[in-house]
Amino acid sequence: MHQVTMYSEVPPLLTAGTSTGDGALGAELLELRASNEQLSQALVSRSVIDQARGMAMVLAPCSGDRSWDLLVDVSQHSNVKLRDVAAALVATTKGQELPEALRREWRRALRRLHARERP
Repeated sequence: MHQVTMYSEVPPLLTAGTSTGDGALGAELLELRASNEQLSQALVSRSVIDQARGMAMVLAPCSGDRSWDLLVDVSQHSNVKLRDVAAALVATTKGQELPEALRREWRRALRRLHARERP
């Protein structure tokens, strides 16, 4: 059974304190909020990266590990964050074009990937 918490039972949010103890708690709260925001963004980024890995597996074709390597390769050689490369690739499913710089690096990364796989 679920327990319902009433609004009156929830302690008020801490703000920058008036005493040393309150100040430390306030600083800790701000740090926890920043950490929570970073983790939330990481979850969203991870989802997009996983979608892009799946697309790379189909487009290359390659394994999951190789698709990761492919995305990292494009990211490093184009100097674009991995999450942004992934988001641009996923956006192509909604009619957006892959930016020219990423398209060029994608082709180069595919050539490098297939060159490594040849005996």
